[in-house]
Amino acid sequence: MTPDDLVLTPIGLRFQGRLYPCSIGKGGLNGQKREGDGATPKGVHKIVGMLYRPDRLACPVSWAVPIGPGDLWSDDPAAGDYNTMVRAPYPHSHEMLRRADSLYDLVILTNWNWPHAVAGRGSAIFIHQWRRPGYPTEGCIGLRRADLHAIAPMIRQRTRLIVA
Repeated sequence: MTPDDLVLTPIGLRFQGRLYPCSIGKGGLNGQKREGDGATPKGVHKIVGMLYRPDRLACPVSWAVPIGPGDLWSDDPAAGDYNTMVRAPYPHSHEMLRRADSLYDLVILTNWNWPHAVAGRGSAIFIHQWRRPGYPTEGCIGLRRADLHAIAPMIRQRTRLIVA
């Protein structure tokens, strides 16, 4: 582990010497993640990207990708582009990235089941804004808005999310 790693602990997410309160998946932690189980997968996950809403915030890092009105995330294990960013119209199951709420205004992407997704292992694990303290995610890591925005510029492409 290095100070640049995001490390999930029983009391929060540790990063660069600070501890940030966070939420995890409603299915708890799981070493055998499956699509729809709501679990946060155990393991060491590389940070592979960052998405942001340019109509709501400035670009947090030079390598962040803006989220546009037609941007979606495929969560259909039967689709050929499962667990990737896709564009509307899209005929398979998906999640809208450009949401009315602020949960996905800033999204840090991990390499969970990516780039070569295995059907049924579960789609993307994001680090994103939480709904409220203590409210679980569908498997992602949720942070307070201010904490997420403070962490994002310090993320490097060598940063990892460690879930023990």
